[in-house]
Amino acid sequence: MRSEQEMLDLILIVARNDDRIRGVIMNGSRVNPKAPRDFFQDYDVVYVVTEKESFLADPGWIKVFGELMILQLPDEMVDPPVADRDHYGYLMQFADGNRIDLSLYPLSKLDQLEDDSLTLVLLDKDGILPHFDPPNDSGYLPTPPTSKAYFDCTNEFWWVCPYVAKGLWRCEIVYAKHMLDNYVREQLDKMLAWYVGVRSDFQVSIGKCGKYLETCLEPELWKLLLRTYSDADYQHTWEALFAMTELYRRIAIPVAEHFGFSYPHGDDQRVSAHLQHVRQLPRDAKEMY
Repeated sequence: MRSEQEMLDLILIVARNDDRIRGVIMNGSRVNPKAPRDFFQDYDVVYVVTEKESFLADPGWIKVFGELMILQLPDEMVDPPVADRDHYGYLMQFADGNRIDLSLYPLSKLDQLEDDSLTLVLLDKDGILPHFDPPNDSGYLPTPPTSKAYFDCTNEFWWVCPYVAKGLWRCEIVYAKHMLDNYVREQLDKMLAWYVGVRSDFQVSIGKCGKYLETCLEPELWKLLLRTYSDADYQHTWEALFAMTELYRRIAIPVAEHFGFSYPHGDDQRVSAHLQHVRQLPRDAKEMY
């Protein structure tokens, strides 16, 4: 596997030898001083170019970066559809384990370059790239919820929980787990970010997909979070659902108290009772109540 220095040297050599490339910017975890370091980290690179059409006309130009394991061209994909935009991306996973996510960004649109707190200029041939503060994770920290955002989160969480119960009673495990692991968990993840924010004065990031949560939560809550993940067994999924409602309640109430919001105790109590009722409902029941 090529070292970080070898990869950075290659990225810069390609740029220096190509007059179409006027600048090189790197984003992401490799420039984040707080991110754990390991060999899985991508090289998130932006080439600021005079034009991108000649690059696109020569698909093989990226061979200079090494032997590919797999390539993805997100701007060529139809699902999900990509909105019209000026930059173009190459997601390159190499056979030696390294990965470069490379974007071509037109020089003419430099004034529209997205502001990213994790930005480091590696090369500026013409001295025209914007000034960036030293890389920091300030743009990735959780932000305090508004009263409306908090209400919407709690409302959606308790609204979707009965969908999980319905799927479990019907023996539709795929449907039930989809509702639990997508819609219900989405609201749990939001509340977890706010909870950690409250505990840290919104100065700590939980990371992409909550990957740093183990270090952010009290051990008891971390263990409870792990119980929200289950296999496809029906009883285990019921247990995961109730673990999720318990965890949500335990973090949402302190968040509400901190901001002076109103936690929907009535929704919680009524929906929780309904979930318990459906779990005990005989399979041959003709009526719900």
